[in-house]
Amino acid sequence: MSTQLNHDEEYCPIARSVSVVGDRWALLIVRDAFDGVCRFGDFQRNLSVSKNILADRLRKLVDAGILQTQSASDGTSYQEYVLTEAGLSLFPLLVALRQWGEAHLFKRGERHSVLIDAETGKRVTYMAPLSADGSYLHPARTLVRKVK
Repeated sequence: MSTQLNHDEEYCPIARSVSVVGDRWALLIVRDAFDGVCRFGDFQRNLSVSKNILADRLRKLVDAGILQTQSASDGTSYQEYVLTEAGLSLFPLLVALRQWGEAHLFKRGERHSVLIDAETGKRVTYMAPLSADGSYLHPARTLVRKVK
């Protein structure tokens, strides 16, 4: 996950982000953490990932400050992995990936999971970038400016 960035990438927030969470297993671990999974064995069962890969990704996510370890909430000797503030701030990224997948990777009528607002019971509305005036911000209206 944590790969060396080349000169052009070191200034790119996307390149830096992908070097931390751009791995399939890392994103699925974070997804499961949002769903309340917190123990190694539960991550392994949910993801069907090998122990060595899971241990590596969990360590990298802890090192990156996305997850932290704590003593088990039930008082057992287990260790739990919980999202940090940085980890919680990945929620919009996961919502955007989910919504893109729903729109482009499923056939009409094909079964899939949906994200529901727990308070209203309604499906989460489509997330899109907005301009300062609140209107939809089309990609053609943006540019990347390098800052020093």
